[in-house]
Amino acid sequence: MAQVEPFHGTRYSPDLVPDLGRVVSPPYDVIPEERLEDYRSRSPYNVVRLVRPGADYAGAARLERSWLESGVLREDRQRAFYLHQHIFEGRVRRGLIGAVGLSPYGEGKVLPHERTHGGAKADRLELYRATATAFEPLWFVYRGAGGDLPGLLDEGFATEPEVTFATDDGAGHRVWPVTDADWQKRVTRAFAELPLLIADGHHRYETALTYAAEVGAAGESAAGFAMVLLVDIDDPGLIVLPTHRVMRIAPVAVVGGDPVGSLAEALAGIRGRVAAGHYAAGHFQVLPLEGESALVELHRQVIDNLLGKRSAEDVLLYTRDAEEAVRWVDEGRGKQAFFLEPPDLAVVLKLAQEGRVLPQKSTFFHPKPPSGMVFARLDRPEP
Repeated sequence: MAQVEPFHGTRYSPDLVPDLGRVVSPPYDVIPEERLEDYRSRSPYNVVRLVRPGADYAGAARLERSWLESGVLREDRQRAFYLHQHIFEGRVRRGLIGAVGLSPYGEGKVLPHERTHGGAKADRLELYRATATAFEPLWFVYRGAGGDLPGLLDEGFATEPEVTFATDDGAGHRVWPVTDADWQKRVTRAFAELPLLIADGHHRYETALTYAAEVGAAGESAAGFAMVLLVDIDDPGLIVLPTHRVMRIAPVAVVGGDPVGSLAEALAGIRGRVAAGHYAAGHFQVLPLEGESALVELHRQVIDNLLGKRSAEDVLLYTRDAEEAVRWVDEGRGKQAFFLEPPDLAVVLKLAQEGRVLPQKSTFFHPKPPSGMVFARLDRPEP
């Protein structure tokens, strides 16, 4: 189903940038504005200068060209898959960075799982137009159990990594470029049987589709592919955090739940159930819901009815901290809060294959892979 290929990555030269930890950063959309200068100050070559240029997209393009001309960045001569091991909080997550052929959602090769809005897409499209480069990977998940992929990845990870570095969150990272042509072909064949679910990067995937159409990407040209980190849905290091909702309005009282005395009891009451917690006016309750996914049914059965014709973007706030959600209500920033468990990825994949799209802010995968490990030039004749 999916087309997953090796590609000619562009990477920092170890001769001029010996510590990759000084030049990588979190993905562009999770860096607080107040942290930008910190990342810039770490190195004149920190990737944040490219992924967060403000409105100076042409300046980012000039900077990238200067790094290529000076040898700070250099393109790998051979096409490669880039294996990535992320070591954090006593866990290890394994992934493979490759080039995924772009296809419209309707073809079923790449599946979205949540709705998007336009602002972020416009920003990333301007950066694509100016630089013709993908600076950070999208993040997809797949289900590889029972196929050849687990064994193939074991083969790749069995060798010594080429690059090892640490990030400021205490995580360790190892990177293996794999150029063996036979191994690459077997990986491509194994992925051809699998649908891919977008975990993180819906905006950037849709931007890549738009950019490919603008430049007339055809055949095997690089602009017809997206650089993607691919992680098995059953990887023990794959963590999804819940995203709680705080609503700025309370047009009618939410009733019909089971009253509980505290946030801890509300969170315990939704564990392992299709249910949501609720807090308003100092009172907690557990709302039982009908269906497969608490998130989907909370919106369908409760939130959408409260919104009426209002836009969710105008009314909802989001946080991964349940105590923060309660505090926002107590402080008057919101009128009521809804608490959720992390979504079951198997259910999310099933719904996506059925063509059902979840509400915005449905998942938050943790921790994010750093930006700056490898880039993909989009103006090449091949990935």
